Amino acid sequence: MDITNTLKPRLTARADVPLGTWLMSGTPSTAEALGHAGFDFLVLDMEHVPIGIEETANILRAIALTPARALVRLPWNDPVTIKQVLDGGANTIMLPFVQTADEARAAVRAAKYAPMGMRGVAAVHRSSGYGASTDYLQRANDETCVLVQLETPEALSNMADIAAVPGIDGIFVGPGDMAASMGYIGQIDHPEVQQVLAQAARDAAKLSLPVGIVGANAKMVQDYIDMGYTYAAIGSDMALMKAQARETLDTLRGSAPATLAAGASAY
Repeated sequence: MDITNTLKPRLTARADVPLGTWLMSGTPSTAEALGHAGFDFLVLDMEHVPIGIEETANILRAIALTPARALVRLPWNDPVTIKQVLDGGANTIMLPFVQTADEARAAVRAAKYAPMGMRGVAAVHRSSGYGASTDYLQRANDETCVLVQLETPEALSNMADIAAVPGIDGIFVGPGDMAASMGYIGQIDHPEVQQVLAQAARDAAKLSLPVGIVGANAKMVQDYIDMGYTYAAIGSDMALMKAQARETLDTLRGSAPATLAAGASAY
């Protein structure tokens, strides 16, 4: 069994802009279908979708049948959940609401085996092919990709310290929570929020740090790429499905197409 993480070098090399989408339906079939749609990665969201470890493992199985790669957004920076998700088949994880370098170090400790971390050792689990990958324990630290979400101005002010933590492979800026933390909840398009997002991309570039973001539609994502974001997610499975359904119905009914509210959440 090959445990090579093909997404990690795509993200860290910053040679192109990998594109993904969010999985909000929590179903293997939807994930598998979108995995064949051309996305480079799919964000399996354990923070806002009511799924547990078993459902996550089944969705990972579905994504593994496609050309897309899985990125699991954990519900919190919790060592037990990190361990179970990694044992369950994930090799790229993202931790929400990381504010400081100490919190980033805690994420790395939970995700890496000794001596780099404190991840518990088990030989027979899904990520090792239930023991078929005899070199899993030796390679896992290198193949595991750890991303952290910076979602407040405070977190952005600590970007350099967070990026300096060994084992942190990149960051992801959360525009919705950033807007909320700045007092502009639901207003991602507010000029002050956009200025902060643009500055975050510039700061990450100075650090040669992979920096991702999510946008509600292609235009928003292109704007973020133009700012300097190096990987991005476009909306979500549910948002894309609903938008296509509404467009089809509007066409058949002769209605004016519905437009996304300015500053709307991406997922």
